[in-house]
Amino acid sequence: MKNDKRKVVLITDGDQSARKSIENIAELVGGRCISLSAGNPTPVSGEDIVQLIKMTLNDPVLIMFDDRGKRGQGKGEKAMDYVINHPDIEVLGVVAVASNTECTKEVDVDVSVDRYGQVVEGSVDKEGFRSTGNLAGDTVEILENENVSLIIGTGDIGKMDGLDSSKKGSPVTLKAVEEILARSGFHARKS
Repeated sequence: MKNDKRKVVLITDGDQSARKSIENIAELVGGRCISLSAGNPTPVSGEDIVQLIKMTLNDPVLIMFDDRGKRGQGKGEKAMDYVINHPDIEVLGVVAVASNTECTKEVDVDVSVDRYGQVVEGSVDKEGFRSTGNLAGDTVEILENENVSLIIGTGDIGKMDGLDSSKKGSPVTLKAVEEILARSGFHARKS
């Protein structure tokens, strides 16, 4: 039976640095990026994002979500919840980005990619160093209650003391996205 659901990768960061990185990474993996999902906080609704996903030419579609440090469920998480639970969307995985926001809930990640591009057990902090416990981030709170098959942690996209700079090809974030695609068994079609 053919699966016609659109294949997406969710990223829990949407600032300008993340946008630049994710746009480049989408091209590198043969996919598309919903640039309108970038913003701090996420400027568009989940409904709008799903419509944009359906209009893209090919998968995987990379989408950014950001709560701008808001405690509880902010705009980014509300939009993410809608996308995750939409019947026409298949979430291949989530790149969960660590932050320093206080009093956030944490999420248990399957693995993380540290600041040096190594896949490690457990979580990392905002700078990409291995950390104890679960990953803390401002747009990851709802993930524990969602049916998402794969969550990979990273430090702050496009940053980590320049180690994930878009000028260097954002190697840490690229590794996290490639790991999701490999573990999900997805093979991009070139357009």
